[in-house]
Amino acid sequence: MDNITEIAFQIILYAGNGRSNAMEAIQEAKEGNFEEADRKLVEAGEELSKAHGYQTKLIQAEANGESTQVNVILIHSQDHLMNAMTVRDLATEIVEI
Repeated sequence: MDNITEIAFQIILYAGNGRSNAMEAIQEAKEGNFEEADRKLVEAGEELSKAHGYQTKLIQAEANGESTQVNVILIHSQDHLMNAMTVRDLATEIVEI
C-alpha cells in the first residue's frame, strides 16, 4: 500500500469516528442528556481534527511541489471527511435547539 492510500485510510478512520460521535451526540440530546451530548461533540471535534491533520499534510506537500497521485480511495476519504464535518456542524445545531 502506498503512502497516499495509507493517509486516505487514516482520514476515513478519523472522519468516521467523528461522524459517529456527532450522531451519538444527537441521540444523547434526544434523551435529555445534554452534558453527554456536549462531550460527544467535543470528541467528534477531536477526531475530525485528526482527520484534518492528515488532509493538511497532503495539502502542504502539494504546496511544496510534491505531486500527489490521486486515487479513488483518496477522493472517497475527502468526501467522507466533508460529510462528517457537516454532520458534526448540524449535530451542534440540533443539540443547541
